[in-house]
Amino acid sequence: MKIIKVQDSHTRKEFLLLPVRLYKNEPHYIRPLDKDIEAVFDLKKNRFFRHGECIRWILENDSGVTIGRVAAFIDQKTAKKGDFPVGGLGFFECINDQEMATVLFDTCKQWLEGKGMEAMDGPINFGERDKWWGLLVEGFDIDPNYCTPYNFPHYRKLFEDNGFKTYFEQYTYARKALDQLSPMLQEKADRIARNPGYTFRHMELKKIEKYTEDFRTVYNKAWAGHGTPELSSLQAKNIMKQMKPIIDERIIWFGYYREEPVCFYINLPEVNQIFKYLNGQLDLRGKLKFLYYKWRGVCRKMFGVAFGITPEHQGKGLEGALIMATNTVVVEKNRKYDDLEFNWVGDFNPRMIHVLDRVGTYNSKTHITFRKLFDENREFQRMPIIK
Repeated sequence: MKIIKVQDSHTRKEFLLLPVRLYKNEPHYIRPLDKDIEAVFDLKKNRFFRHGECIRWILENDSGVTIGRVAAFIDQKTAKKGDFPVGGLGFFECINDQEMATVLFDTCKQWLEGKGMEAMDGPINFGERDKWWGLLVEGFDIDPNYCTPYNFPHYRKLFEDNGFKTYFEQYTYARKALDQLSPMLQEKADRIARNPGYTFRHMELKKIEKYTEDFRTVYNKAWAGHGTPELSSLQAKNIMKQMKPIIDERIIWFGYYREEPVCFYINLPEVNQIFKYLNGQLDLRGKLKFLYYKWRGVCRKMFGVAFGITPEHQGKGLEGALIMATNTVVVEKNRKYDDLEFNWVGDFNPRMIHVLDRVGTYNSKTHITFRKLFDENREFQRMPIIK
């Protein structure tokens, strides 16, 4: 076998095509867009290269056939925030062979140790948590959402047999979009409505700059410090720029207290229901296909991308007001969506899990973010609970 650094057109192509070959008989696998994968490793497109570094490899057998791939990376902004420095690995794919998987894991470990890391999390992304994060362990019979990992069930054993332990679980919750919501949520919304200080409105694309800054304000107050860095104005603009082509402004809601942004609830159309027809290509032909399937209305699922409430306004029922406002549009004014999924809810966030229980959702998928300590004598601790 041979481990080869990805650094030319051939190895880049093999990195992209290996999962296509591995999952060719898997009915729920959806090939990611090649451009989305390559953007992670592009110094010009991925801002994380400003404060981090990344490397990727393919693994060939003795006949020169690619049988595995993996990437390793360091984000200097977050690597040393804990008690010891932690790097990451991601984009792992491999035939069902523990020896081959160990070669890939050990290659990452050696590279990260050489950079001063003492542990590695994986599989994760060299970028934000909303993409390519975690190993799927439940929900293999459901199509993956856009930029959400899909993998074979046996990958879990490959990780755990190599010494990886569960650092945290992240859940996807689902419900039928037109089902009736809990009366308790309506009660919360009614209570908030009696407070004249609060107002709620959905996004308007013609005012996208204002809503971008409102999103950044709430995000930094609600999430920065929980393992995620603060968003700069430029970063927030880039996020909105990426979302803009698919935004349905009626399913993105913001809440204000005396006109100061205090919460948001962001949903997007689940575009993987369109991308499944593009075979990873968004060239001219792919764009025409995208427009055709969008016109046909094949996208019948919306998914919750982000939900945030600033700390001083938590526990007041704002989640009820946001959800009921969105539900009014979806059910009463626009029956465009049949299903709703909420992506990326960590098991370390019991408050959000409680909210989704009240919404009437069920856990449709589970991903695990593993951690491997290089010093096996070090005490393993899971991700701290958000209180």
